[in-house]
Amino acid sequence: MMQRVALKMKLHAGQAEEYKRRHDELWPEMKELLKGIGVEDYAIFLDEETNILFASLKIDDPALLDTLPQHPTTKRWWAYMADIMDANPDNSPVSVPLSEVFYLP
Repeated sequence: MMQRVALKMKLHAGQAEEYKRRHDELWPEMKELLKGIGVEDYAIFLDEETNILFASLKIDDPALLDTLPQHPTTKRWWAYMADIMDANPDNSPVSVPLSEVFYLP
């Protein structure tokens, strides 16, 4: 059964257009990696007032998301994105998991 996962990240001010451009040109190998672990219905929204990014996705086994940091493609993507968003020392985006409080199927 698909499970919903949501998180928030922070974009640097003035980087919304660049963030969108980079995702419009998402590398095929990144798409394959995400699809390969079962990610579906992945969307990212921007609150332009706060520069907070809200991401949501569906996946059968959320534990598979924990395999992404070890993948070279993920590491390259993080390095590519680190200049336009809050990032940890390893270039991974600073992200906060969100708890679901309501769902209307």
